Amino acid sequence: MQAIEIRNDREKPYLALGETALPEFGPEDVLVRVRASGVNRPDLMQVAGMYPPPAGASSIVGLELAGEIVATGADVTDWQIGDTVCALVTGGGYAQYAAVPAAQCLPVPNGLSMVEAAGLPETFFTVWHNLFDKAGLSAGETLLVHGGTSGIGTTAIQLAKAFGVKVITTAGTDEKCQVCRELGADIAINYKTHDFVEEVKTATAGKGANVILDMVAGDYVSRNFKAAAVEARILIIAFLNGPKAETNFTPLLLKRLTLMGSTLRAQPVANKGAIAQSLREKVWPLIEAGKIAPVIYKTLPLCDADDAHAILKGGAHVGKVILEV
Repeated sequence: MQAIEIRNDREKPYLALGETALPEFGPEDVLVRVRASGVNRPDLMQVAGMYPPPAGASSIVGLELAGEIVATGADVTDWQIGDTVCALVTGGGYAQYAAVPAAQCLPVPNGLSMVEAAGLPETFFTVWHNLFDKAGLSAGETLLVHGGTSGIGTTAIQLAKAFGVKVITTAGTDEKCQVCRELGADIAINYKTHDFVEEVKTATAGKGANVILDMVAGDYVSRNFKAAAVEARILIIAFLNGPKAETNFTPLLLKRLTLMGSTLRAQPVANKGAIAQSLREKVWPLIEAGKIAPVIYKTLPLCDADDAHAILKGGAHVGKVILEV
């Protein structure tokens, strides 16, 4: 099959189309003919050598995909050959075929194309797991989302609003802030022209946000402490401003804050399967009803994976970049 390879024969690692053997799959897996694959920041980190795949996972880049099942493992009972699915994978998405744990598959929602479906798994699994499973976000609370026009951000805004949450988000331009409001954000803050801490305090009558979803880290750690409400939950899921921070932990104690971090990639299949089941029951009906939709910025052919990564590095995108296979 054709697949994207990480090559190192230039000054910097880059992506190029090559050929490799079809993936082997186990008794609880399905083999999927990939039609589209989502592009995510962890993919960029893997290419840079900063996010290696877990032991036993495919070394091919790509954490989410959509396509048709062409073979099933001996113990698979919930899926059949010919079913169209989208799925979270630990690797292997940038290829013509991928082995996928059956538990991590979800049906392509009615009304969505393969390209749209390929933009669902990574962000929806991540947002649901962090905001609803770990943080216990509930109706009536206030959520602060940093990076509102990223794939994670556009998903978090829509999911939170669908479940009765007040959403405040940050973005880097007035135009991006307007996109956030169009997606449902109650307040969108241009972090380059406004202090998000003060804006959050004003918007919440001084109380602060109950839950904060942060992909920035760095100096945002201490600022999140200031923007948080008493007993708020703060989730760090990426480090766009770097993995280190110098901060005063006094607010963590005085406000009784909970600071959490997580990644999905290395978690057991059972954990990711449980998230998939929750999404299928609680979120997929909202997608099929048109109340939530993936935001697709651009679609490129698989052979242009390097260009897709350049788009994410540039930061001008709104929503997901997808590779068509």
